[in-house]
Parts: sequence; C-alpha cells; structure tokens
Amino acid sequence: MTRQDTRRVAITGVGAVSAFGIGADTLWNALKAGTTGIRPLRHAHAEQLKVRIAAQVPDQCDLLAGIPTQTRPMLDRVALFALVAADEAIRQSGIDFRSGNLGARSGVVIGTGVGGESTHDEQSRRLYGENAVRVHPLTIVRLMANAAASHISIAHGLRGPAFVVASACASSNHAIAQGALLIRAGLADVVVTGGTEACLSFGSLRAWEAMRVLSDDSCRPFSANRRGLVLGEGAAVFILESLSHARARDAGILGVLAGVGMSSDAADIVAPDTDGAAAAMALALADAALVAEDIDYINAHGTGTQANDVAETRAIHRVFGGHAEKLAVSSTKSMHGHALGAAGALELVAVLGALRDGVVPPTLNLDAPDPQCDLDYVPHAARAMPVRAALSNSFAFGGLNAVLAVTRN
Repeated sequence: MTRQDTRRVAITGVGAVSAFGIGADTLWNALKAGTTGIRPLRHAHAEQLKVRIAAQVPDQCDLLAGIPTQTRPMLDRVALFALVAADEAIRQSGIDFRSGNLGARSGVVIGTGVGGESTHDEQSRRLYGENAVRVHPLTIVRLMANAAASHISIAHGLRGPAFVVASACASSNHAIAQGALLIRAGLADVVVTGGTEACLSFGSLRAWEAMRVLSDDSCRPFSANRRGLVLGEGAAVFILESLSHARARDAGILGVLAGVGMSSDAADIVAPDTDGAAAAMALALADAALVAEDIDYINAHGTGTQANDVAETRAIHRVFGGHAEKLAVSSTKSMHGHALGAAGALELVAVLGALRDGVVPPTLNLDAPDPQCDLDYVPHAARAMPVRAALSNSFAFGGLNAVLAVTRN
C-alpha cells in the first residue's frame, strides 16, 4: 500500500434527514431536480416573527420509527435527526459493529452548532414565561451537545473515540475531518461522522433576525439581489473506513475523502476573510495531493449574504487562478437552507451524488449577475458533466474554515 493510500479514507455509507424528508437519496434527488425545500415556517409563534420561511423537516416524517421506546424521552430533535441518519448510513454500509472486536475500533464524531436548542428553548420558556417551579428531569440529557454522538455510540455498540465538534457553520466539515484523521492516525478503523442541527426554535429565530442576515423570501446565493441566508435543519451521517478495511470486507465505496483543509481567519468574529477561506482550500488540495486542475466542482459555502459570497468568490479565484473559470460552483443552500452545524454534511451528500452520477446540482434563484461574483454557479438547473474530484467548503462565524476534498473511487 502506498503512502497516499494510507491518507485516503473510503466513504461506504450515507444517511440523511432534510427538508425533503428521510433518506440520502431523497435529498440528492431533490437537489438534482432543482427542488426547493424552503417553505413557509411551521411554528407555533411564527406570527410573532418577521422572517417566516425556513427549510424544515416535514411533519409527516416518521422519525421515531425504529427508535426504541425507552430511548425516545431522552432525545432532543437534534439527536433524533442524527440517529435516523446514522441508522441509514450503517445499513447501507453493511457493517456490523458488534461482530468481533470492531466496536472497540470504531468511533463517532458528530458536528453541531447549537446542540439541543429545542429543549433549551422549551424549558427556558417554562421557567421564565410560565414561572414553572421545575424543568423536565431529562433536560440536561436532551440539551447536552454531545448527546447525538453518545446515542449513536450506545445504539450501535461503538466503543472507540466519541465526541462532538462545535464550530458553528463549519461543524460538520470539522467533524468529518476529525473522523478521517482518527483513521489516518490508526486510532480507529471505522468512524461514524457527519452533522446535525435542529435550530428552528423561537429564541434562535429571534436571535438570527436581530443579526439582520436572514432573507424573508428566498435564498439567492451569488445573485446581485441576494438578501441573506435562510435557516434550515436536518442531519447527514457517513461511514468512514480506512481503504484497507473497506477493501478487506469488499465494501461498496461511494467516494474517497482524499484530503482535508482547516484554517482560522484570526480576523473578525463574523465578517468572512478571503485569506482564511483560500488557505483552507489550498490545504485541502495539498493534503489530497491534488492540483487545481484536478477539481471539476466546488460545493460552495454560498450562504446568500452580501459579504460571504464575494469573499468566497475571491478566495476561489486566488486558489484556482485561471482554472477558476472552468470550475462548476454551486450553492445547494438555495434548496436545503443553511442548516448551520449540519450544512457541510448535507452538502457532502450533494458532492457524493455529483461524483457518482456526473451531475452538478444547481444554484437556484440566481436572478441577476453580480460583477463581484463572476464564476460559473450552475444557475437554475442541474448540469450533466463528469466530476472526477470536488471540494466542499464550509466557512463559519468566528473565522473557522473547513474544506473537504473528495474523489471517485
């Protein structure tokens, strides 16, 4: 086995919960079709909000099917999403963690930006709004940020490293990167990893409104008339294995996580920085032993805010030079919303689909050209084209950047 083989990590399973419903294929098929999951907000206090749209998981989804009765009272929505997505990913991978000693060599790394926000919001309302004397006895169990990783570990007998990564909108990509690094370091043979978020509480929505970065009608990444981001929720979870482990069990390989790049802007708590974003992309390329011309597609962070879209465009130009004009770049947040800590994981589903099917998902609502956003953003409809390798960008508040480089088998 070459040194490069030891640095490449196989993706052998994927599962998702999104605004389109349960299932990674459900998510990918919707993105490929250019379908929006952004709809009027379903919330008991929606009439008190100025922004009344979001990308919500449909109410008709039976998320509790397959969840043991005794586990259900302990689950905030954020952990429930992760459990459902992990179950799907593990089924697809065909892996049995309880066989032999595999559970001891398997870990869990999940990204989340805010953790058990639904529980926190509900119990705070009871305390401060209703003057309740006590809160639910399982409040801590539900709201603790590590709950998603812990429940996956318990459900599947994973006894290796297990933890949660919280780096705002880069949480998923940081978690997936940490999963790959655990495998490279020989600390695990298999890692269940991804991201989950259930951030659409009244308190969270009010807080985002106060920042004045939310759009009240649609998400228009890279368009001159963009007005801000649209919040979403959901989860996506992946099975990572060393290539040798995946090959030894003759696993189906969905894609290869060839490299990761991580950087910090060290500049501003909210304003994006071109230098930091460019550094993360360049590091991912170098880690994967790829050059700019190897990349066919970038799934952009593409939030639809004025500052982010310009900074990301400039960073792509800086890293890719003349090849930037040949890249297909799209923001799937225009369809699944900005799911914060789950965003990168949902977007990795899109990258895997593009690699497998040779179809790049579109950027919806690109209504007007912006001279400062001058790349090929695949407007309005998906594009059939071969995709050999792709980057998936996540750039977070706090100046925290994480980029994944993914290739076909």
